[in-house]
Amino acid sequence: MPAPGFSELVKLFARIGCLSFGGPAGQIALMHKELVDDRGWIAEDHYLRALNFCNLLPGPEAQQLATYIGWRLHGLRGGLAAGLLFVIPGALVIFALSLLYVHAASLAWFDALFTGVKAAVLAVVVQALIRIGGRALVTPFKLALALASFAGLFFLNLPFPLVVLGSGVIGMMVAHYAPGLLKLAALQPPPPVEHSPLVGATLRAIIGWGCVWALPMALIALALGPDHILFQIGVFFSKLAVVTFGGAYAVLAYMAQAAVQSAQWLNPGEMADGLGLAETTPGPLILVTQFVGFLGAYRAPTPFTPLIAGMLGAMVTTWVTFAPCFLWIFSFAPWIERLEHARKLQGGLAALTAAVVGVIANLAAWFALHVLFARIGEMYVGPLRLYVPEIASLDLRALGISALAVVLMFRVKLGVPLVLGICGSAGMGLQWLLG
Repeated sequence: MPAPGFSELVKLFARIGCLSFGGPAGQIALMHKELVDDRGWIAEDHYLRALNFCNLLPGPEAQQLATYIGWRLHGLRGGLAAGLLFVIPGALVIFALSLLYVHAASLAWFDALFTGVKAAVLAVVVQALIRIGGRALVTPFKLALALASFAGLFFLNLPFPLVVLGSGVIGMMVAHYAPGLLKLAALQPPPPVEHSPLVGATLRAIIGWGCVWALPMALIALALGPDHILFQIGVFFSKLAVVTFGGAYAVLAYMAQAAVQSAQWLNPGEMADGLGLAETTPGPLILVTQFVGFLGAYRAPTPFTPLIAGMLGAMVTTWVTFAPCFLWIFSFAPWIERLEHARKLQGGLAALTAAVVGVIANLAAWFALHVLFARIGEMYVGPLRLYVPEIASLDLRALGISALAVVLMFRVKLGVPLVLGICGSAGMGLQWLLG
């Protein structure tokens, strides 16, 4: 089938951007239906190769897949159109909800609503853990990697990048010496590739998009200095864009460790609220980063008003989160046929995916403690860090709504947005009944 016109591509990805609920799995399935099954714009095997390629990259794989398909069909402008339209609708909705959040957070009904949402988010994370673990942990070695990843984060307080990137290095070594431990698929000989033109195009894309990525940071440094909150936000989320393999739940684990505990831009409950907002809006789940950037800048606004500072924080966060996605795609997409035949890269990705299961388990445990208990202490036994919740601070409302969310998701099989809505309503109902 001939390639679609550019206007057709724009219309379709505008539609996908407005309908892309359900996290990366739902978004990838939606694009497959629209692009492969319904329109035949891209072949099944090429779609799967593109998906495997995007899984090798840091950042949101569904948005990068959309960008790659747009690039494949209409070059640079197609990639820009598809990638931006996949993000912009959800970004606008998250920004509007962030505004509502900071203006209504002191109201009793709003607090009750998000008590229910936070409790439901706990079930959402557990569901993600089970779903991803079921696909990824297919060998004892991968299970051991996941357990080691969880222990390193939860008990030893190791840095997130060390755990994830270290797992990738281990996977590359195992792929070379004992690939059976990772159960890697057999590879076909790679097709011939003319390296010289590809190297030049890759270098130009890296330099050009590296400048695009760095532009707002340079302007902020010149205008406000490197100590300003906007510069700190930009640096933090630029690091996040480089080291967060494994999807949005892995991103959340890193943010919980840094934005909550170190930078203290928001508290654990607000992080759960942000995930609840991102789960109920279209676009990549990683848009939760925009909520974090908005709150961080809103609470340290000088020399701006809180509203202007929050808006700038959201814009900087979104820019440095998604500009790297375009850099990865436009730089390395021409190498896709070569990369999918790289045994060591496959091994690194397989190990990294297993480690991400441990990362999500750490997130689930961390969320459970902070959603269900109002006060949590810490104690150290040698190198081990242990969380000690105060039993008297157990929130019975949150516990009950979490149990309701588990039933709705695992037994009734309701979708995430509907479960979040029901649990938010339950939170307000309990507030009205119990006062």
